[in-house]
Amino acid sequence: MTTVLFGQEYLASPEINHSVRLRLLDGPLDLAWKHSGMTSDFIAEMMTPRFRPSKRLYNQLRQDIGYLANELIENAIKFRSRGEVVVEALAQSDCFRLRVSNLVDRETADRFQQLLTTVTSGDPGVLLIEQIEASATATSGNASGLGLLTLMSDYEVQFAWLFEGEDDSGPTRIQIYAAMAIPPS
Repeated sequence: MTTVLFGQEYLASPEINHSVRLRLLDGPLDLAWKHSGMTSDFIAEMMTPRFRPSKRLYNQLRQDIGYLANELIENAIKFRSRGEVVVEALAQSDCFRLRVSNLVDRETADRFQQLLTTVTSGDPGVLLIEQIEASATATSGNASGLGLLTLMSDYEVQFAWLFEGEDDSGPTRIQIYAAMAIPPS
């Protein structure tokens, strides 16, 4: 088995196993795609009840968690090769953690690893501006990495990406770990 890790190694830990777990079962892409926003809103609502006394913090966290979850779930649905998408979420005292896992084909895994080599090589804010400029002038509409760079730059989300594959021709399991700080209430 081949294993490749990008990002913050400490995030790729079993600690997330004590979390809320949702399994989005394999089915037509349009059905799952339509429900990714609803799933993200559900996760945000599940993770934020203790913050209701502070309306400002509660609303901010619901929006931030929902955006993070939606971005990762949409990408998992969009690029999966087959099988389910598993979403695990955990709200700790100072941090929200999320893990999204799914299977992709080898070609998709290779392209994603190339993108991650760029995304993890520099300052996310600078890379975000460069990617926005490149996307504005591109004729093909290539906006690769904009969501991840926005999360890293504007939301200060930390990531780890774990790729596990049996061989060069079979599917690869991708596990994306994300951690976002929860401000003190």
